[in-house]
Amino acid sequence: MSDQLKIKLSIADRVYPLTINPKQEEGLRKATKKIEEMIKRFEKSYAVRDKQDVLAMCALQFAAQVEQKGIDKETDTQHIEEKLEALNQLLHEHLS
Repeated sequence: MSDQLKIKLSIADRVYPLTINPKQEEGLRKATKKIEEMIKRFEKSYAVRDKQDVLAMCALQFAAQVEQKGIDKETDTQHIEEKLEALNQLLHEHLS
């Protein structure tokens, strides 16, 4: 348990103490910074009084980004597979 690190992250004016693997620290701090920046953008752009509404919008934004990356990756993989199949067919024709 001595390889664990105790940190505190501040999100939406609340402090969250965490015990983490030291390798996670950079990613968690960057994620916290992105969340805080997004909160500021939403509060600036919309008349939001409740932090929970802002946090819900942040969660939706991040989840949508993750889902879109999955969709994009799937599309890219399919496109690559089609190109490889076409290349394989060309090679097969030339070798026959």
